[in-house]
Amino acid sequence: MPPRVSFLGLGAIGTPMASHLVGRYDLAVWNRTAARAEVFVQQHGGRAVPTPRAAATGSSVVFTCLPTSRDLERLLDGPDGLEGGLERGALLIDCTSGDPATSIRIAQRLAMRGVGFIDAPVSGGTNGAAAGTLTVMAGGAEADVQRGRPYLESFATRIEHVGPVGAGHALKAINNSLLAVNILALAEGLAGLAKAGVAPRKALEVLNASSGRSFVSEVLVPERVLTGAFPNTFRLALLAKDVGIGVQLLESQHVGGPMISLAAELFRAARAALGEEADYLEAIKLIERQAGVELRG
Repeated sequence: MPPRVSFLGLGAIGTPMASHLVGRYDLAVWNRTAARAEVFVQQHGGRAVPTPRAAATGSSVVFTCLPTSRDLERLLDGPDGLEGGLERGALLIDCTSGDPATSIRIAQRLAMRGVGFIDAPVSGGTNGAAAGTLTVMAGGAEADVQRGRPYLESFATRIEHVGPVGAGHALKAINNSLLAVNILALAEGLAGLAKAGVAPRKALEVLNASSGRSFVSEVLVPERVLTGAFPNTFRLALLAKDVGIGVQLLESQHVGGPMISLAAELFRAARAALGEEADYLEAIKLIERQAGVELRG
């Protein structure tokens, strides 16, 4: 029999990640909205279970992919909580884009029960999750990361052990903070160029052959902004949360971060203006409105 594995958190990225575990392992899935777990089973297979505790019971590896680290911490508690089902020797792999301090606290708590913990946030978006080509930034003990590697390879092609517990979440927060800075800076630049008579697509063609290029300019803006598509692949609210974690990290290390702090402030404003369900690239719409120009064509 294949090892029993569980996956908790079937959101936009968790669902395709979990789908790659079906067939390789005896998979149990749980989601706060139970209907989503039932739909997952109908579409992909595995078993839906009623509680976090039931998901963890008998599982050698437990994956979590939740909005925040605090959500995971709360999920551990109570008679139906995750901690009650975790057995000595089990490994919890948290793919949440979380915060280092909470992850360290969770790891210490689980270590008292003989349970290993890795913070393993991912990069690559929903497309990478569907293709099984995500990058994992893993924080934890070397032995735990190596033990988790074969399971992570189900949906990731690059797994980097970046440091102790909390290091994965720290790196993911800074990665997403830089993404936010890139989005805002490029949108401002393109808006100014458009008003000066340079077509956005032509501007991007030149920028992408020059030193100002980035993933935002090469892929995201051409495919999702110039087309007006703005597909909902990652909630703006979650990116705002991640940039906030980036600011907290810099402050905890006594590093002055005016650029990232400003990005956090602007994304908080965008979240308030556009709502909880807006896609992260829709922050560009606010810059368009302020400039009186649309970056299309």
